[in-house]
Amino acid sequence: MAARKSPSTAKTFAIEVHATPAKPLGMAPATFLRDYWQKRPLLIRNAFAGFQSPVQPEDLAGLACENGVLARLIEHDRSTDGWRVRTGPFQESVFPALPEKDWTLLVQDVDKWDPDVRALIAHFDFLPRWRMDDVMISFAATGGSVGAHVDQYDVFLLQGQGHRRWQIDASESTRGKRPPLDFRPDIELKQLTKFKPSHDWVLAPGDMLYLPPNVPHNGVAEDACLTFSFGMRAPASAELISDYLDTLVVDADEGIRYQDPDLKLPEDPNEIDVAAMNRVVAALNAIRMNDPDKLGDWFGRFITTYRAAGEVMPSGPAPSLDEVDHALANGLLLERHPWARLAWRRAKRGASLYCSGLDLAVSVKDAQRIAAAERLDLAAWSGLTAKGRQALQELMVLGFYQLTDPAFEDQLEEVLDADAEIVVARDTVDTIEVDDFSDDVREVNVHEDGVEVVVSFDEEDEEDEPEDGAGQRRH
Repeated sequence: MAARKSPSTAKTFAIEVHATPAKPLGMAPATFLRDYWQKRPLLIRNAFAGFQSPVQPEDLAGLACENGVLARLIEHDRSTDGWRVRTGPFQESVFPALPEKDWTLLVQDVDKWDPDVRALIAHFDFLPRWRMDDVMISFAATGGSVGAHVDQYDVFLLQGQGHRRWQIDASESTRGKRPPLDFRPDIELKQLTKFKPSHDWVLAPGDMLYLPPNVPHNGVAEDACLTFSFGMRAPASAELISDYLDTLVVDADEGIRYQDPDLKLPEDPNEIDVAAMNRVVAALNAIRMNDPDKLGDWFGRFITTYRAAGEVMPSGPAPSLDEVDHALANGLLLERHPWARLAWRRAKRGASLYCSGLDLAVSVKDAQRIAAAERLDLAAWSGLTAKGRQALQELMVLGFYQLTDPAFEDQLEEVLDADAEIVVARDTVDTIEVDDFSDDVREVNVHEDGVEVVVSFDEEDEEDEPEDGAGQRRH
């Protein structure tokens, strides 16, 4: 047994560091993973130098009014220490009626709704991408808070606007003393009954606080502020075993049963003896619970299935491979649905690509290229093998990928900004003149739920042109 280090020789770790352009974590990523990841908290000053929030408070409030968005509004009455929790979607009239202080709006999955927020995730590529759960953004009026609490997962708290005071209890990592984690029974929020902070900081825009699981913390807005919370997915062991057993049950061979051809006369017919339990273990092992490929494929499907995703549906018939070739050659892009989660794993032959609970067999290079790119242009598409392109076509059929026109998106913004007559209202469809767009765009319809673009795929051989206009694709 190794001798215990005395306090004078034990290594000490800084809890506050300053980032540099070369080291945005204030240290090398490998050092962070070795010394801090899931071990101790760390405040990184100026982690995002000159940070400009891609969303504004009014954007967040508008998003919280949309159907399908997970949002909460938390208000605190200091006089009674009472807490009120409301869940969205909210009416727009809610926000002007709020007081000037002591409330917080939290919106989850903002990365799924805003591409600029989603782009921030690339800063955390020193971690497996499939570990990232979502980016939650909170707006807090002065004094706004959710109370002292713990999270069961790793979280990076980036200050986006304004200032927030963070208090944490790092006693477990600094003194080896686990703090009490009992919750208050009188409120809906899981707030700690006791909270004794060991550190107290005020974070400015660009500062970031990393917290491992189960570190007590409390954040209070010093002024109106935005905070970005990058949360990691950490499924509980009970969740893992439950889901895996469901998979095993579905695939189980009914012929695999408890067997006892070596049965001996029992000393007591009512006893479940050691020999019987050994046969139970043998029956369970016959299911091959530790089969690495079966286990790996299950986990790939499990971890890419998002816990709160809305149903991804295709917007129309998927284009053929030839139509995709033609569209990409004309400047369109193949874009991944923002709710799609991808990961891959090496298999006995090639790789398994996982997308939102599905698995497809592709080559390792195809898996790497597809999982790494949210958008594929003609060069990226052409760099895939036939099997890789076929896998993407299968995902297009299910709505996980669609063709988009980047030039159209820029032009659409200009048209919408310039034309005050366009109003997107419930149960209405507005049509924009297609003369404003590229020749491939046949029709543009603005719905309540988004924009529908009808794109033409011209065939070189008119005899192969479908009579019913099947060459058109809606996105």
